[in-house]
Amino acid sequence: MSLHIVARAADAEYTDLGDGYRRWAVVTEAAGSVHTGFNVCVLDPGGAVRSHVHSFEESVYVLDGSGVLETADGAVRLGPGDYALLPVGVGHAWRNDSDAPVRWAEMQGPVPRARFDGDTIAVPAWEPHEPVPVDVRDPRVRRFGNITPAHMDATKQQQGMLAVSASMRTALLVYSGITVKMMVDSDLGARLTTMFMVQYEPDGTAGPHDHPFEETYLFLEGTSVATFDGIEYTLGPGDVAWAGVGCVHGFRNAGGGVLRWLETQSPQPPGRYSYRFVRDWDYLREALGEST
Repeated sequence: MSLHIVARAADAEYTDLGDGYRRWAVVTEAAGSVHTGFNVCVLDPGGAVRSHVHSFEESVYVLDGSGVLETADGAVRLGPGDYALLPVGVGHAWRNDSDAPVRWAEMQGPVPRARFDGDTIAVPAWEPHEPVPVDVRDPRVRRFGNITPAHMDATKQQQGMLAVSASMRTALLVYSGITVKMMVDSDLGARLTTMFMVQYEPDGTAGPHDHPFEETYLFLEGTSVATFDGIEYTLGPGDVAWAGVGCVHGFRNAGGGVLRWLETQSPQPPGRYSYRFVRDWDYLREALGEST
């Protein structure tokens, strides 16, 4: 049984939802997901997504363009590299007051259910606010952040840069040619999901493993050879993949430069045993075999 999804950017099919809003629904309940919904959304100039609430947690990451994300607390202008957390039940709306489309990735957890109208309810609009930019040093804008390629560079983690990153997302995890930086996590207020950036150096590789949660990957830069359920894929910018619980998967950088992708997890990983590497348990079998 296949426990994964691979969707090519070249094959993306966007549904027109009106008011200049289009959505490529990649990871859905119909596709076999339980914990994750994942979309790529486009809002045209002058377009709007009307105010609504969800019974799931949602995070967004802007890929290109500029748009205004508004809640009852205020409006924030999001541009490339900006991201936001929208907790369960928090009303929000989008508008595009720029002269170019804005495009963002949208992660939802748990998966929206068709039998409950996508777990989304329209709510009355509030008075519009004057938008402010993302400023992670401002505690009033507590569910927003920004990430750039420079944030993934281990040589540039001086205090000057860390001062403009909130909470433990100042930490950079570096191992085996892989760099990881958290974006949306419990420090930002998330309870059900995570979102983070992953970067592989030319020699970066992660051997076959699986998790007790679902993961989604939106490839942004470079070329990856990825294996899901024993099937090998070559994935590049704009491609999306999803691994369900128990899907054995692994990655390696197939190009000469940096490989980078946006990754999400749902539900949030447990405190221990979030990775199950095939090599570790193969080692035990071999060791026991040699001793008998």
